[in-house]
Amino acid sequence: MTDALIDLLRSADAVRFGEFELSHGGTSSYYVDKYLFETDPDCLAAIAQAFAERVGETKLAGVALGAVPLAATTSVVSGNPYVIVRKKSKEYGTGNRIEGRLADGEEVVVLEDIATTGQSAVDAVEALRAAGATVERVLVVVDREEGGRENLADVGVELESLVTASDLLADAASK
Repeated sequence: MTDALIDLLRSADAVRFGEFELSHGGTSSYYVDKYLFETDPDCLAAIAQAFAERVGETKLAGVALGAVPLAATTSVVSGNPYVIVRKKSKEYGTGNRIEGRLADGEEVVVLEDIATTGQSAVDAVEALRAAGATVERVLVVVDREEGGRENLADVGVELESLVTASDLLADAASK
C-alpha cells in the first residue's frame, strides 16, 4: 500500500522538493501539499480505503480544516460516523468546538493529514477528551517524523501513518 500511495501522491503533484517553510516555523527540503492530495479523487479514495481498513468500529474525528475530507470519505467507506474538531470553539451559533454527535465515553480515532510536531493532533485529542471521548489513536496520511509520534505518546496516544518521511525520501532517491 505504501508504494501505491506514494505513486498516487506523486501523480497528484502533492510531493515537492526544494526549500520550504513549514507551519511550525522550520524549513524542509520537501513539502507534502495536503490540499493537492485531498482534492485528488484517486488519492482521496485510496486514503479513505486505507484508513477504513484500520479504524475498526470506532467513531472518526477529522481535525478542521485539512482532515475533514479524510474523515468524510473514510466515513462513507467504513460506515462509521464522524465528528469535526475545530481549532477553537466558534463564536456564534452553538459555540461548539466538536461538531457532530459525540457520546460520553465514546471511543474515537483522530484522522489527520500530515504530522510534523503533532501539535494539532494533540490539541484535537485534548478537545475530544474534554468533551468526554476516549482517544488512544491518531491515523495520519504522512508522518514527517519530526516529533509527532513522541508528542502524541506523551499524551497516551499512538500515531499510525500510511506513509513516513523516510518512505517519501527513499522513493525520491530511487527515481
